[in-house]
Amino acid sequence: MHILLITPPLTQINTAYPATEQLTGYLRGKGISCDQMDLSIELIDKILTRECVSLIFDLAESVHVSGKKAINIRIILSNKDFYTKWVEPVKRFLQGRDSTFARLFANPQFWANQKRMPNPEDLEWDYGTSGTFNQAQYLCTLFIEDIGNVIQQCISTHFEMVRYAEKLCRSLNDFTPLDDELAKEPNLIDQWMLELLEQKISATSPTHLGLSIPFPGNLYGGLRCAKFLKEKHPEIHITMGGGYVSTELRQLSDPRIFKYVDTITFDDGELPLERILTGGEPIRTMRLGKNGDIERINIDSKENVAFSEIGTPCLDGIHTELYLDTADTANPMQQLWSNGHWNKMMLAHGCYWAKCTFCDTTLDYIQRYDHAPASIVADRMESMMKQSGISGFHFVDEAAPPAVLRNLSEEILKRKMTVSYWTNIRFESAYNNELCFLMAQSGCIAVSGGIEVASERVLKLINKGISVKSVRATLRNFANNGILVHAYLMYGFPSQTERELYESLDTVRQFFEEGLIQSAFWHRYAMTCHSISGQNPQQFCAKHVPQTTGTFANNEIPFSCNGSPDWSKFERGLNLATYNYMRGTGFDVPIKQWFK
Repeated sequence: MHILLITPPLTQINTAYPATEQLTGYLRGKGISCDQMDLSIELIDKILTRECVSLIFDLAESVHVSGKKAINIRIILSNKDFYTKWVEPVKRFLQGRDSTFARLFANPQFWANQKRMPNPEDLEWDYGTSGTFNQAQYLCTLFIEDIGNVIQQCISTHFEMVRYAEKLCRSLNDFTPLDDELAKEPNLIDQWMLELLEQKISATSPTHLGLSIPFPGNLYGGLRCAKFLKEKHPEIHITMGGGYVSTELRQLSDPRIFKYVDTITFDDGELPLERILTGGEPIRTMRLGKNGDIERINIDSKENVAFSEIGTPCLDGIHTELYLDTADTANPMQQLWSNGHWNKMMLAHGCYWAKCTFCDTTLDYIQRYDHAPASIVADRMESMMKQSGISGFHFVDEAAPPAVLRNLSEEILKRKMTVSYWTNIRFESAYNNELCFLMAQSGCIAVSGGIEVASERVLKLINKGISVKSVRATLRNFANNGILVHAYLMYGFPSQTERELYESLDTVRQFFEEGLIQSAFWHRYAMTCHSISGQNPQQFCAKHVPQTTGTFANNEIPFSCNGSPDWSKFERGLNLATYNYMRGTGFDVPIKQWFK
């Protein structure tokens, strides 16, 4: 038995999604033959070549584009020679393989698409008056986004640089639209993706293929690959799992997806995959039965591998040299998501709090908390650094436990490890000044976490376990120790009032003005079937809007709440205010003014 694990297009292009690395490390540790491939970055690497860009532009010139984007597309196409000439140098620069272009690329006058260029005052505000490496990264990012726009407008409407057919696959309670799309002939991007897949199949000769589907933006690419293999290599057993699957497909009743895959696994994939590969008793697995119905085999099994025994992520097969350091913003905190090739790993499994009423706390990835000694985590870090040659880490926990961070910080300092890291946390009082100092000394550069509604009454309602007062004190401890902070914010929770939203925004304004946070993002509350608020809406003065249960994806639940404002009218104002606060402006603008 030999399995090839694949992350299908598309995910972020600066670093690999960690699922296949973790599974490869575990399976190889069990003596199971395993390879992996980040098909997402390999496809982007292929697209950003002179030959492919030239072909994209040739095809695009025969396509009629209308609407607001038509003028910009025509400008880009009129500069075909510029884009084909410079696409590979730009790619090498963003991959960190040729920094000598920095000053040339930092010059706005160098670029052909002047209509795309930012306002000179904005560039000066963000980067200063001299050419800088970061400004060059930013302008190069705009350049490759131009190519992505041409693909989207002229080749494949589903394409974006970090996601593929996400709008089609989001909230997809009926499989028909995706099934119909897959029945069409592969477009040019699909063809390139399938060529890369065929090359990997020929090189590794797998008996099994595992598709990691973490997001809606991976589902189309994954199933397009699966369809290709069913036609060309029907002997290969195809299984699919990942975050999207575990969240959206638990109530799956439409058997048509099994035209593409043989099995679907849920929650942590180590044991389900091991059982499939070794012929053991399946757990948390769906497959098509002999009578054409979906079989659910031990679907509620709680059997799992202990976090201390899952092994070290393995990077073999991941081409770290291909990832691009993009910069779509000058904000130093927000850049962490798109800039830098981070070693991704977890400090612990699940959330040690797991009580927030808006969160999917009934699912395994949240509710099952398990951790390992700091010595094991540090061992894994050292192993990953040897594999990648990179000393930066992004700990992708739901909420990194403060006790674990304390122990790990002490272990890092004891071993004299030279690392930098950032992670997601809860802004609780355990992060006192002494702990924040210890984290900073061990290499912590940033944290992100949910301040959510930033309003006392609603914070209690969502059972966040924090208050505005305690959050302010915690944020100050991070600020005092030079640790950047990103805040996740939420609006539209059942029974929240317009006045409370204004109070929340004013609290956020104060945090920015006091230098306690560096970036923030507002999410509109979504009621899910896996959350306490979704399962007991009456506790929150809400009720479900009756609907037929979908036969494919089911997660978000439509709901109503008497007296709630029309929350859609607040999105633009919240984003506009926060954008200005992140740039250090707008603090004197009255809160209600942002919504006029």
